[in-house]
Parts: sequence; structure tokens; C-alpha cells
Amino acid sequence: MTTGSIDLALGVLDHQLLDVEGRRCGKVDDLELEGLGEQSPQVVAIVTGPPAWRGRGFVGRMASALARGRTVRVPWSEVSDVASAVHLRSRAAALRLGRGDDRARPFVRRLPRSE
Repeated sequence: MTTGSIDLALGVLDHQLLDVEGRRCGKVDDLELEGLGEQSPQVVAIVTGPPAWRGRGFVGRMASALARGRTVRVPWSEVSDVASAVHLRSRAAALRLGRGDDRARPFVRRLPRSE
């Protein structure tokens, strides 16, 4: 992973999460930071899932209230690279990510041209 400074709002938030196999498994909804009162705060985790949307103003609170799902916290140490997507070191299942896709897969397979 590239070290150095990253603009968190532009470079990480809302980016696609890709597991070690390249599977899309969510988006970066929020970040957990440590040491905000110090000179160099650090990102300690990625937070994803509908409950994390509450911090995004009125629309985020409404969407969070209507959506189903749970918050998943992915330790920053699981991030292998930050590019156009955030690449993770482990499989989605090991990180408890992508469960909505897993539940929807049997229904999506029945749709024409879904394969």
C-alpha cells in the first residue's frame, strides 16, 4: 500500500470495497479515526453498512432508518491498497462483508441475462 497522505473525503469515502479475490463487497460509508486531538490522527477502521449512513445528514438518517443491514467494522490493517477502489487483504466472508449480495444471488440468477 502506498504510504503518505490521502485526502480521506475524496480518496476513500464512498469508494468500492474489493476483497482479495476482486469481489465487490460494499462501500466505504465512514471511517473510524484515532488521535484527533493530536498532530497526526490515524485511520483505524472502515465502517460500512446502513447504520453508518446516519452521520450523512437528513437524507442519510432517513436512508438508514429504511434500509436493512448491520454495521461492519473492517480494521485498516486489512487494506492492501487505495486506488479507484479500496482493496482488502482477506475474503469478503472472512470480514463479514457482502452478505446482502449472498442473500440476493438466488433471485438474481433467475433474471434473464443475469449470468
